[in-house]
Amino acid sequence: MPAVPGLRSCYDKTDRLVYFGRMLDKIRLHAAGRLPADYHGNLGKGFDARCCGFLGIDYAALQARTLQGGTDAEILAWCHERSGTRTDDQCLQWNLFLMKRGWRDDVSATLRERVVQYGLTGKPIETFFDLNEYDEGRDPVATQAWTKL
Repeated sequence: MPAVPGLRSCYDKTDRLVYFGRMLDKIRLHAAGRLPADYHGNLGKGFDARCCGFLGIDYAALQARTLQGGTDAEILAWCHERSGTRTDDQCLQWNLFLMKRGWRDDVSATLRERVVQYGLTGKPIETFFDLNEYDEGRDPVATQAWTKL
């Protein structure tokens, strides 16, 4: 799938968290009718659900808050107000967990299937972040996206 205008990389951080800004982008793009249909089935699921779980918030509540407006930082602060601020260590562990999802874990087989399904065989894809990056036309290996933590 080509890059989606307005949809950030999984690696992009909001404050200390990877992925959070991308989730907000998907919420906003979907509401504006600009999120491709291929993404609709995963809204509030997968990484979205994991991120909400980490933050201790409900996806529907986050969705409603996001659509009220505000910056990503303001929305993240809203999350922290409801469930407490995470420590630097918790954020680091979260980032490392999410960035490595699909690498030698319980969803590795699913990742391999998706690589074939998306026509990305031969790419150095080891994680779901890699899959999303290559699928959207970015090369995480060339940019060493994981080093931006």
